[in-house]
Amino acid sequence: MAHVTRAKNSSPVMTLSFTPGGRRLLTGNQEGEFTLWDGLNFSFELIMSAHDTSFRCMAWSHNQNYLLTSDASGNIKYWSPSIAPVQSLDAHGGQAIHAVSFSPSDTKFVSCGDDSTVRVWDWAERREEKVMEGHGWDVKTVAWHPRSSVICSGSKDNLVKLWDPRSGSSLSTLYGHKNTVTKVAWNDNGNWLLTGSRDQLIKVYDIRAMKELCSLKGHHKEVTSIAWHPLYESVFASGGMDGTLIYWNIGPKGSEEPGARIPFAHDMAIWDMKWHPAGHLLATGSNDRQTKFWARNRLGSHDGLEEEEEDDEILKDEMELGNHVGIVIGRRGATIIAMQRSTGTKMYVDQVRRVLQIEGTSKQIEVVKKRVGALLDRVNDAASGGNTISMGMNMSIPKSSIASSSGG
Repeated sequence: MAHVTRAKNSSPVMTLSFTPGGRRLLTGNQEGEFTLWDGLNFSFELIMSAHDTSFRCMAWSHNQNYLLTSDASGNIKYWSPSIAPVQSLDAHGGQAIHAVSFSPSDTKFVSCGDDSTVRVWDWAERREEKVMEGHGWDVKTVAWHPRSSVICSGSKDNLVKLWDPRSGSSLSTLYGHKNTVTKVAWNDNGNWLLTGSRDQLIKVYDIRAMKELCSLKGHHKEVTSIAWHPLYESVFASGGMDGTLIYWNIGPKGSEEPGARIPFAHDMAIWDMKWHPAGHLLATGSNDRQTKFWARNRLGSHDGLEEEEEDDEILKDEMELGNHVGIVIGRRGATIIAMQRSTGTKMYVDQVRRVLQIEGTSKQIEVVKKRVGALLDRVNDAASGGNTISMGMNMSIPKSSIASSSGG
């Protein structure tokens, strides 16, 4: 079950985080703007300028007294809990800073960027203490261990590295992924490390034995976001480039198969996700400019569960549209977009061949064909009664114009 929010004149949502206590949700977009949402009724509260370029990440200190944000031009900013600016500093040679993370004591923080480095900073003095070099390409993600002096980073060179922030040296390298490592996340128990990659895999490592516990296959595109549940240590969620949202439980009573899957939860990549501190809500931000709040269904409700079928293989099919291409597209694409969201499919109209291309499970494709067939039947029935098709009380479209319509 989901609640969808979208600000006026919105742009892609790059990062998000609940405020301390979970009363509000804070999102950062591609225009460098903060948007504040009410975490209880999901209503819009405030939008304000924060960075000159696109947001990349945000992270609260463990004591919840400060917020750190970074952008695509190498700028890091400090904010108070009331979202008032405190300090700004430039780092990583003006390159994008993809992640920041606080030390357990909040006296230091770490950042990573497209300059291939991981940097440790003194929080109070806003001074760079260590520059850790060892990755061969852009560093896309970094996370400080919740209890120890260990930093984990993931890079475009396919490597996951563990660092000692005191000496600045590399402790170990994990070679499990075959493509860019997009996200790393420590479990709050301090023992498990989660990594996500463009190779479509999520891996769980036991850092005590330095071994891989499991490799999870559930995404059909690259993994773009992951988040451990704040209360249940074996539960986490992940988001993909194709907008798929997956819920996992890997504990003793769990499985290496997805616990729940929502194909096309967003129309585009899910760039970030965060759990509410109480664990009952999951917020996701996407390239489709939407922020969504997800919660478990009420008892007895099957909303959103139609995708959980035995055969969840993604198939492709086509449907002839004839002269009714414009009707299926709708005004400014409204009809086809609404149908994609309601059915959980990907749809594309080939206007040259006059066919509707559908991508989804067999059950989803069947639902789309029924709905489009019913729409075309209504159009044909209306057309057979005269030379025009009624489009409202005071507007009609000549039949001849439908064949030439390209956008509704």
